[in-house]
This record gives sequence, C-alpha cells and structure tokens, in this order.
Amino acid sequence: MNIGVASDASGVSQRMIRHYEKIGLVPAPPRRGSYRDYSDADVHRLRFIANARDLGFPIEEIRTLLGLWSDRARSSAEVKALAQSRAAELGRKVRALEAMRRSLTELAQSCHGDDRPDCPIIEHLAE
Repeated sequence: MNIGVASDASGVSQRMIRHYEKIGLVPAPPRRGSYRDYSDADVHRLRFIANARDLGFPIEEIRTLLGLWSDRARSSAEVKALAQSRAAELGRKVRALEAMRRSLTELAQSCHGDDRPDCPIIEHLAE
C-alpha cells in the first residue's frame, strides 16, 4: 500500500511517517517505482507508535518499547517500569500545570479588568 493508504490505516500523518523513517523509528519500506510500499506489519508498527505517543512516551522511550515489543524473551517488568516512570513524569507535569493555573487565576482575580491601565498581571510579568 502507498503512504496515503498507510497513513489512513494507521492514523499517522504522511509527514510523521516520513519523519519516523528518517529517524529510524520505522524502517524505510521497499519501493514500487517511485512509491513506498507499506505492509500490514508497517501499519501495525505505526499504530503502536501512535498509541505510545498518545500516552506521552517520547521518541527514545518508544524506540525502547518497540525493541521490547519485538523481543519475545522480554520481561514485562521492563515495560512496567517504563510505564510507571512515564506516569510519574506526567504527574509532575500535571502538578506544575495546576500551579500555573492557580497563579493565573489569582492574578486574573486581582485584576480589575476595566479601563484603568494598572494591571497586576502585567506587573507580575514585568517582575
């Protein structure tokens, strides 16, 4: 199948498929004339990558997960450790975002939001 069909079947844009090939996350498929010829296995791999990206895994961890996926002698403990580490990192990001949201809410509440030029939001940003 060509890249358009592989993109539709996997849910991964053509641009990202080319990027994944360029960085070696997906092997370049054989060519049929001037077209890349993707297999069902390629589409499955692209879906795996898309699912991992949706869960917040960075490229290097996806590379590791792909290696574990293809290693039938793998230990599930390795996969679990990666997932727990990613979940902990996402928890840290959630806490940081929540702190930012609280700060912005407090600043917005302290701003009159009228025709006057004084604004605690601008003052805070200028500190």
